[in-house]
Amino acid sequence: MNTLRVGLRCDAGPQRGVGHLVRCLALAEEFLARGAHVAVFGTVDRVAWAAAELAARGIPLHPGPESPAGLVEAARRHDLDVVVLDSYDLDPAGAGALRAAGVFTVALIDGDSRGQDADLYLDQNFGAQLPELAGRLLAGSGYALLRDSVVTARPPAPRPAATVSRPQVLAFFGGTDALGAAPVLTRVLLATGHPMDLTVVVGRPEIEADLEDIAPGRGQIIRTVPPTGSLPSLITEADLVVSAAGTSTWELCCLGAPAALVCVVDNQRESYARVVQHGLAAGLGELPELAEGGLPGRTARAAAARTLYGLLSSPQRRAALAARAWSAVDGQGRARVVNAVLDALRPAALRG
Repeated sequence: MNTLRVGLRCDAGPQRGVGHLVRCLALAEEFLARGAHVAVFGTVDRVAWAAAELAARGIPLHPGPESPAGLVEAARRHDLDVVVLDSYDLDPAGAGALRAAGVFTVALIDGDSRGQDADLYLDQNFGAQLPELAGRLLAGSGYALLRDSVVTARPPAPRPAATVSRPQVLAFFGGTDALGAAPVLTRVLLATGHPMDLTVVVGRPEIEADLEDIAPGRGQIIRTVPPTGSLPSLITEADLVVSAAGTSTWELCCLGAPAALVCVVDNQRESYARVVQHGLAAGLGELPELAEGGLPGRTARAAAARTLYGLLSSPQRRAALAARAWSAVDGQGRARVVNAVLDALRPAALRG
């Protein structure tokens, strides 16, 4: 059989964030490990570290077609066998157009297929169920797409409870923190009054400027770092991680991190609720409520601070979250996805 040629259609940027690109990168690593040729089609705008991640793996970046006809033309020009679509913005008709052109099409979705007609759908969110896609849907965190750097950092067992007087806390909110969660949650963390050594990953210069105005209390230290490929190491070293309830949720679970999540955008809400309900992470609420002025905002922030204080002061509570999270995501999701793609392609190859 000729070398399989795979195209991944996704975008990354200050407002879009990098979640789509990160999970496509994980899938790219798995396809590359199976001997496939992989290319990304899209825009990586002002996210230098993300572009560097592609370059380091030798993955070419081509312009990302927007229209169904453009997707088909690109697939033909690059002789693609498989196209993976990971976007909320593309015309949903693109998947059907690719299928009609004989290109095996995978749509990455988050609770909503958007009417796409793909050969295979993937919803990696915990407890995902879409009965209308039965037979074509890979659903649940068993299919979570995780990069090499995460899988190799996974501990062999959940971390035990450890008493520390000044916990190491890591806060990050996606590759660009598009909605400015870091300053809001930094203030909530410091409002606990608990000693901590807090590291905040700063996605944009404006975020750093806001953080410079925040004064820590007694026994509290804040340091900022830019987005980094060493994030898995920072996660495994932290006693508590505060993050957005997006793609990084599955990285935190795989690494067995005790985590507290904030729901940053609407499409995270359903997955956030399931993860919190099943005790894989603590819930801090929704960012718009935490950022709100007046009494509603103060009430939401106070509730989140109480949750955080409970975690900071209880090694047992942190260890219980970490154990459940570690058990929920084993790091083999991307292999299961690629296996499903290859299994579906095999009959067509035999017919050919």
